[in-house]
Amino acid sequence: MEGFHLVYPIVSRKGGEELKYVLGIDLGTSAVKILLLNKAGAVCLEETRGYPLIQIKSGFSEQDPEEWIRKTIDALQSLLRRFEGNIEDIEGISFSGQMHGLVLLDGDGNVLRDAILWNDTRTAKQCEEIYNKFSKEKLLTVTKNPALEGFTLPKLLWVKENEPELFSKASTFMLPKDYVRYRMTGHIATEYSDAAGTLLLNINEKTWSLEICEALGIPPTLCPPLVESQDCVGTLTPAFASESGLSPATQVFAGGADNACGAIGSGILKKGETLCSIGTSGVILSYEDKGDLDFEGKVHYFNHGKKDAFYTMGVTLSAGHSLHWFKEVFAKENDFETLLEGTDNVPIGSNGLIFTPYLTGERTPYADSVIRGSFIGMDSSHSIKDFVRAVLEGITFSLHESIQIFRENGKVIDTVVSIGGGAKNDAWLQMQADIFDATIVRLKSEQGPGVGAAMLAAVGVGWFTSLEECAEVFTEKMKEFKPIAANVERYKRLFRIYQEVYVSTKGLNQELKSFRK
Repeated sequence: MEGFHLVYPIVSRKGGEELKYVLGIDLGTSAVKILLLNKAGAVCLEETRGYPLIQIKSGFSEQDPEEWIRKTIDALQSLLRRFEGNIEDIEGISFSGQMHGLVLLDGDGNVLRDAILWNDTRTAKQCEEIYNKFSKEKLLTVTKNPALEGFTLPKLLWVKENEPELFSKASTFMLPKDYVRYRMTGHIATEYSDAAGTLLLNINEKTWSLEICEALGIPPTLCPPLVESQDCVGTLTPAFASESGLSPATQVFAGGADNACGAIGSGILKKGETLCSIGTSGVILSYEDKGDLDFEGKVHYFNHGKKDAFYTMGVTLSAGHSLHWFKEVFAKENDFETLLEGTDNVPIGSNGLIFTPYLTGERTPYADSVIRGSFIGMDSSHSIKDFVRAVLEGITFSLHESIQIFRENGKVIDTVVSIGGGAKNDAWLQMQADIFDATIVRLKSEQGPGVGAAMLAAVGVGWFTSLEECAEVFTEKMKEFKPIAANVERYKRLFRIYQEVYVSTKGLNQELKSFRK
């Protein structure tokens, strides 16, 4: 995934005025992506650098935080070699990052162990411990979210139980993007949209919950200081500026969780707006202007990157990951464009084949770390295109389960902005329209969370007075996909069958668990 792509020509002056720029750094699960945007909201340069997962056994998922730093610096150096303006014209940097990951630092600011990521599912026992010491009802009142294996608090408890000597050396915990920002500025902090995914934040009061810390034996001093997403947390250290090639005067802003930044970068900034984002995981995200709605923990409820706003969100753990897995195992010689070619000619239902995308368990609506994926209905007449279409349909069905929950709770969802891998293929976008029974919107320039991060920097340096004003410039709709009535009805029938697969395979996967390495 390494490389450079020039999207918009860089010039040093426009209309007699110097062009100014901001950087959006998106620290994803598989790669760091850096975007350089100008005041017109155009992506001028971009760089991507991949890094590996560390998976020593089933359910474990970790990364070396030092890899994030090395790859971020490498991407910045490469981007700046191609930058034709003055370095001082890059006025601000902000961040988007994978949520929930646990980075532990000692008192000297050194990393104590590899980061435990959001898709790590080793902490079922710790989730039970949370409910034993702090009831589910009380937890939902404070954090608006249930205890799930992916969140940060269960990871802290796992380290405390399994690596007590290491835990005793911990001075603070950080989220992944916050660690990168710390290495760039020397300042330790997190912001509310990422803190909301730790299971330690009172999301309405916007404070760490001392009650939860005390009940579970987590020293409150481990919790980092809290700031707003648009807050400036400092400038670059001389050492980082020298190594990366940036100016030490560059302002650095706190940033946001990847889903919050994806919402910002897609203009999801007022009530009634909904986003579908398909990356490694997939989300259905809906804007909320208050934090007192009650979804009974069926979907996530987090602070937005926009100040004093919120969003609700359902999650498919293995969305794009399912397609990537299929390609790597069964069609490694193909690129994704070739793999998807012709799938629109396969009929709805993939000739009687259904796929459930539970490769690493499932989040919404089941919160089940044991369930695993299935192909149901295989026979010798199926071709690889049938399998690929079944994977796309299965991912989209899983996302539709979140939309179904929102609608059952009174939300109107008739238009969805689609970003990520699922927005790059017209056939998949039409599939989303038909399965969601909603108009799907593709943006003209879709760079997802990285643009949201850049927008936080653009507002932070004073280019705009609000994120809404910034979105008027930085986001633009390009194409709409309307649901086709006959397809909608056919998919409704197939969706009912899809939902039965979980019920039918849940017990089988419990029994198979002991056979996994």
